Amino acid sequence: MPVSRKKVIVRKLSRDWLSGYLPPSAFVHHEQVEVLDLAGKLVSVQMSEVKWICFVRDFQSGDANQPERLLRKTFVTRPRSQGLWIRARLKDNDLIEGLAQNDSTLLDGDGLFLIPPDTRSNTQRIFVPRTALDSLTVLAVIGATRRTRRGGAEDQRQVPMFEE
Repeated sequence: MPVSRKKVIVRKLSRDWLSGYLPPSAFVHHEQVEVLDLAGKLVSVQMSEVKWICFVRDFQSGDANQPERLLRKTFVTRPRSQGLWIRARLKDNDLIEGLAQNDSTLLDGDGLFLIPPDTRSNTQRIFVPRTALDSLTVLAVIGATRRTRRGGAEDQRQVPMFEE
């Protein structure tokens, strides 16, 4: 059993939700996830029932219907951070965008991790299981920005100011 556990809100496709604690990775076992709820009991949830798992800052969001506080599910402008800009349509016809890592984790595993559009909200990361996906679109590959270096070979040439 992992030592570290993170605060999560598990949203089901039936719109029910469960709050509790999960390890930060490798939490899916045999097509189910075991959440340590706030009462200290292990609750088993089938992955086929899960819409997404939100890793949150706080459980006390003040909203009983949407404790993960995902107010903005799409980016207003092109994201600045590095990664794959993903648009996912879920089986309940909900649409969510996020940034995923540009590596093989997109192809492997039980689902994918997304960084939500509003990084200041209660939700820090979202795990979307493959069973909840209807379609997945890569909107852009955002790489590291290239910056021109000052003081290169061209800049080091001395231009004579006065002819002698």
